[in-house]
Amino acid sequence: MKKTLVALSVLLAATSAQAIELYNQDGVTVDIHGDIEVTYQNSFDHSSMKQQIEDADFGFDVRYALNDDLQFGGYWEFDGSNSNNAKDTKNGDTYVALYSKTYGSIKFGRLCTAVDDLGGITTDYQFDVNKLYEGASGDYACRDEGIRYDYDNGAFYTTLGFVQNKMDDADHVGTDADYFDGRFGYRVADLDMSVFYANLNTANVRDTEGNLVDEDAFGFEANYTGFESFRVGLGYYATNKDFDGADTNVYTLGADYYLGKWTFGSAVSVADHDEDAFDATNWFVNAGYALAPNTTAYAEVAGQDIDGNDDSDTALAIGVKASF
Repeated sequence: MKKTLVALSVLLAATSAQAIELYNQDGVTVDIHGDIEVTYQNSFDHSSMKQQIEDADFGFDVRYALNDDLQFGGYWEFDGSNSNNAKDTKNGDTYVALYSKTYGSIKFGRLCTAVDDLGGITTDYQFDVNKLYEGASGDYACRDEGIRYDYDNGAFYTTLGFVQNKMDDADHVGTDADYFDGRFGYRVADLDMSVFYANLNTANVRDTEGNLVDEDAFGFEANYTGFESFRVGLGYYATNKDFDGADTNVYTLGADYYLGKWTFGSAVSVADHDEDAFDATNWFVNAGYALAPNTTAYAEVAGQDIDGNDDSDTALAIGVKASF
């Protein structure tokens, strides 16, 4: 297998392939995995550089074999990075699941659905580029009352997600909403293509102008790894809201170059909004060096140009991330 395909498979893995096995006996397995990331960076809003703890998470994956094909499992994560430099550890993903070697997996609980997996067209660390521009779908893709189904036979893969939001939030305000999304992909030779669709219906969630936040989102992503040491990706993302002047189309192009332990990435996106003042161009370039397996030191520079702003903004991040 070519080096580019190996790197791509690592980037797109849904869970860490390097999880540490704590227990394996009589059909019961317990794995632990986690992430840690610290950066020194500024942002588009604040020019001063500051140190930030971006990731500080770990979780346990427990599975019980029911037969040769089926496993029942539970997963719970401790999220130490709910916000940058957070001091309190909170529950992250928390769900029960049924896993089948033949038919895929289905999960119930606090989790993220298909839209959360978008953006695999290039390697980014901190800034990324536009996808679902000003869309609420990205927020509703990670909620407590979630269901997620995954299937992958090597060539065809899909993720289907559903979230209902009937419970009160932290401020005890009911946010009655139903959300579903789906992603369908196919791999052939060096090409990986996928399409997605998301729909959000709300009963009492409104924007700052009093409009109900109902919307549809759809799009397309493709990755090509047929070039030696290169990966090239492109994406199209559309967000359509139920009220006038809020629809956006985003076009994204990105590439990675692999050189030994180095990975160099770059991407640019152009967002075409119904209101010209919100039209935006985002870009980034970065370099990452593999210090050890699943451990990367990186630097990333990004830019943002919004038509409604007088000046273009740039930002810089230097960081180290590790996972197991």
